[in-house]
Amino acid sequence: MTARVYRGTDRNLSFLARRLRAGELVAVPSETVYGLAANALDARACRRIFAAKGRPRTDPLIVHIHSLRQLAEVAVPNPAALRLARKFWPGPLTLVLPKRPVVPAEVTAGLPSVAVRMPSHPLFRRLLQRCGLPLAAPSANAFGYVSPTTAAHVHHGLGKKIRHILDGGATPIGLESTIVDLRDPAHPRLLRPGAITRAQLNRALGTRLGAKTTVGRESEAQVAPGSLKRHYSPHAQVVLHPRLAQRAIAGGAPDEAWLFLKRPAGGKRRNVFWLDRSGTHAAVARRLFAQLRELDHAGFSVIHVELARGTGLAEAINDRLRRAAAQ
Repeated sequence: MTARVYRGTDRNLSFLARRLRAGELVAVPSETVYGLAANALDARACRRIFAAKGRPRTDPLIVHIHSLRQLAEVAVPNPAALRLARKFWPGPLTLVLPKRPVVPAEVTAGLPSVAVRMPSHPLFRRLLQRCGLPLAAPSANAFGYVSPTTAAHVHHGLGKKIRHILDGGATPIGLESTIVDLRDPAHPRLLRPGAITRAQLNRALGTRLGAKTTVGRESEAQVAPGSLKRHYSPHAQVVLHPRLAQRAIAGGAPDEAWLFLKRPAGGKRRNVFWLDRSGTHAAVARRLFAQLRELDHAGFSVIHVELARGTGLAEAINDRLRRAAAQ
C-alpha cells in the first residue's frame, strides 16, 4: 500500500469525506502542521491513527470541528471557553474541556476531558463540512518525530501506512496549535504555546494564564498532546545555544550543522544554515520543522540551533526546540 496524494478539488474532497465516514484515515493540511484525521466519534477509526503513527494510547488526540455549534456536541463549554472561541476561532487554538459521552476514550487517553480546535485552513474546513463529522487529528508523522509541514513530509514518513493524503501546500504557521486548559475556567492554564500567544490570551480572558508545572511521562495519560519532555525530534542530536558564535563553527566536526535564526555575517557554508534572512519569528516558525528534517536527511549527526529571543511566538519556537533537544 502506498498513499495517493490528492489535490483539493471538489471531487477529491467528496471522495475523501466518504473515506472518513467509512472509518479510513486521511492526512490533511491545516494552518499549523499536517494532521492524520479520522472520525472522532469512531473508536476503531481512531485506533488506526495510533497504529499508523506508533503513538502511545496515553497521548490524546485533538478533535477538530467546523462550527461553534459542534463544540457543545463533543465538549461542555463554559463562558471563558466561548470567549476564546469567538475571538480566535477558526484558528490555531485548542481548548481542553470536559468531554461529552459521545467522544470515545481512545481520543482522550481515557480521561474525562477532550481537546477541541476549529482550524482555519480552507481545505481542511471544506473537508470537515463535507464529511459532517468532528475529526480527530494528531500530526501526520511517526510519533515523536518532527511534525510535517508539507504533503511530501507526510508521504515520506507515513506513505506506506496510510492510503490518502490531501495536499494543501506548505502550512502557513508551521508549529502546532496553542493549547489552553479550561476545565476549571477560574484557573486557566497554558499547556502548549503556539501562534496564539500568552499575551493575547491574557488580554482576552482578563486574567493571567497559569503554566503547566509538570512534564508528562509516556506511561501516564496526558491531558493534551505535546506534553512529553522529548518530542518533535529529528534523529540527529539537537544542541541548543542562547546565541551561535562563528568561532564555535570553525572548530566543529564535519557532521555538525549550525542553524541560525537569521542570516549570519559569514553567509552560507556547507554546514551553516539559517531559517530566515531577517530572523522574524513568524518566518522562523514556518521554516523550523522543514529545516530540521532537511538537515536530518542530509546526514548530520548533530544540529546546533540558537534559541529565539523575546516573547510572543518566541515562546512556542523555544518550546519545540527544547523538546527536540531533550534526552
